[in-house]
Amino acid sequence: MRLLVTGGAGYVGSVTVETLIDAGFEVVVIDDLRSGHRDAVHPDAHFVVANVADEEAVRAALREQPCDALLHFAALSLVDASMRDPHAYFHNNVAGTLALLRAVAAEGVERVVFSSTAALYGTPDRTPIPESATLAPESVYGETKLHIERSLQWLARTTGLASVSLRYFNAAGASEARGEDHRPESHLIPIVLQAASGARAEVRIFGDDYPTPDGTAVRDYIHVLDLADAHRLALSALEPGEAKAFNLGNGAGASVAEVIDTVREVTGRDVVTTVAPRRAGDSPVLVADASLARRELGWQPQRPSLAEIVADAWRWRQANPDGYGA
Repeated sequence: MRLLVTGGAGYVGSVTVETLIDAGFEVVVIDDLRSGHRDAVHPDAHFVVANVADEEAVRAALREQPCDALLHFAALSLVDASMRDPHAYFHNNVAGTLALLRAVAAEGVERVVFSSTAALYGTPDRTPIPESATLAPESVYGETKLHIERSLQWLARTTGLASVSLRYFNAAGASEARGEDHRPESHLIPIVLQAASGARAEVRIFGDDYPTPDGTAVRDYIHVLDLADAHRLALSALEPGEAKAFNLGNGAGASVAEVIDTVREVTGRDVVTTVAPRRAGDSPVLVADASLARRELGWQPQRPSLAEIVADAWRWRQANPDGYGA
């Protein structure tokens, strides 16, 4: 089976491509390298530099290398940036994805696995959060992902498109060869690891007055390799005319303060912290009920320990102190 992967030069996309190729799939990667890294693309993948909104480029890639399914990772994904520049997020994430879906449909691709987010839930009305919880994004980023999920539901009804939306909680960790290298870095664990390594002077804690045990925001951290496994399993759940959605998380939350303490323990190094105001669009607690994915996909996280997640990310950072292309 050959798969088209958008955003395959990014963090979760590149690790998923690695695991798919290891499992025997052929992979075509499309990425414009706006935020991804050429060195993150698996050498056995057929790589096309293009924007997913470029319908002609997508169709040309598929004519050259016909694919059986699309795995769509490419997106702008910063909550705070989405609140500052909503037009860019609606243009890239929504309009770009709709153009991509039109292009792949024209070339006969009728199965899609979509990289979605727990940001759909906003401030949830219950925790852990099931897929049936109210969808009420509190950021433009979350709203763009919800718009795409709803579009996939309509396309399932009107065209028979088969789709699975995977609602990530907080991706973290690394494979042996690939890790997290955003520029600028925006995710908590690599930021704290930068501080532990001396590459960053301090870690800013955005809000210490949340209604949580220690006042800092709580998130469900899931190993990137476990996320990759879920994408492979989701391919077998694609049914014509159905649009499914699954949460992906460990079902256990860790606060910002707990993550910082875990980094101190794993690395044996101190981390200087300062407290800053809350960021717009951030929820106090996001913890997954991923029992549906366990039942229907047969998915089970193999690396649920926060210490293991941090240790794998630290190992990759020590091997790649300047990220990709150093």
